[in-house]
Amino acid sequence: MSVPEDGGRLAHDTAETVARRSYGKLVAFLAARIRDVAGAEDALSDAFAAALIDWPQNGIPARPEAWLVTVARRRMLDGIRRRRTVEDARDHLLLMTELAETDAAPVPDDRLGLMFACAHPAIEAGIRAPLILQTILGFDAATIASAFLVAPATMSQRLVRAKTKIREAGIPFQRPEQDELGERLDAVLAAIYATFSEGWSDPEGTETRRRSLAEDGIWLGQLVVSLLPNEPEALGLLSLMLHAEARRGARRDAAGEYVPLAEQDPRSWNTPMIEAAEALLFQAGAMGKIGRYQLEAAVQSAHVVRRKTGRTDWAAIEQLYGALAMITGSPVVAINRAIAIAEARGPAAGLAALDALSGDARLADYQPYWAARAGLLARAGSAADAYQAYDRAIGLEADPAVRRFLQKRRTEAVG
Repeated sequence: MSVPEDGGRLAHDTAETVARRSYGKLVAFLAARIRDVAGAEDALSDAFAAALIDWPQNGIPARPEAWLVTVARRRMLDGIRRRRTVEDARDHLLLMTELAETDAAPVPDDRLGLMFACAHPAIEAGIRAPLILQTILGFDAATIASAFLVAPATMSQRLVRAKTKIREAGIPFQRPEQDELGERLDAVLAAIYATFSEGWSDPEGTETRRRSLAEDGIWLGQLVVSLLPNEPEALGLLSLMLHAEARRGARRDAAGEYVPLAEQDPRSWNTPMIEAAEALLFQAGAMGKIGRYQLEAAVQSAHVVRRKTGRTDWAAIEQLYGALAMITGSPVVAINRAIAIAEARGPAAGLAALDALSGDARLADYQPYWAARAGLLARAGSAADAYQAYDRAIGLEADPAVRRFLQKRRTEAVG
């Protein structure tokens, strides 16, 4: 039977939308029933493939999520039947019991339970945040490896081992008791921030996979805050994300050209969102336990001062980045601190701070390092060196609007 082209396109778009919005929700729901993340991912992948065949011919179901879960469960049942072990027999009965629920009720959102399972102490600390990113958002190992500056093959092996550990150790997919939450919180917050950052990196919302990720990150942050209202770092992260999201619309002008933070009109920032962020940061600060996300939110708060004074408090920002550098040891933080030093004390001082990072191999292909270096060299009057650094930054930048901005600055650097 032939399928109308428009019907096939609608089915594909619907499946893509469900995948973008509900991937982690569906994996969490399925994995929680059999404690097998990889099995849930494989079954869901099969279900999406089946949808692209079934929906154009039979129509898009009224409850796409429930349809996908039903198909995925049947795939898991088939796999259990083939293996026929005592352990699988128990899971078979559980799935059979629950199968009827799928079409009758909405799929509950178990994402937070899955996130805390991935952050269990039995999972290697360094893989917890990457594991959350893959299970909740469906990122492939190469994408995650790039974000964490690890070889793709290494990341893939670590993710597989972690999923195997969850299955073999029988780690529960549920919110832990209150006294166990804190030890898992760092990995959960890191994954939420990575989620938000991935969406933030697509300012115009043109990439389907990233379009809703910033909103997802904020939603997850709000969920954690609701569970842990007295945890200052959860409050700090939500404040940080709201501060950043408040400036989303100001990052492009009417023609779609890139506008750096220092040149944005503060009147275009989202005032209610900023006020909410400031309130969260104040609430966190009153608890007397400072951490990374509070400091990063405080940096954003220092930029917000420009709304009232017309000036950015660069001395305060330098101090905040100095404290962050001591906590994180991050070269990204060190780059931002060098920029703040340049603004507070001149380009020569900023370049000296950047020079101290030159031996870090991770920065060889890191665009912000070269863009910062180019800008400071231009301000210091080193036109030829600035031109070369701009060339490097332009070659590493994927965003066309940012590339045009850097090209303009490169031209200005050589007069």
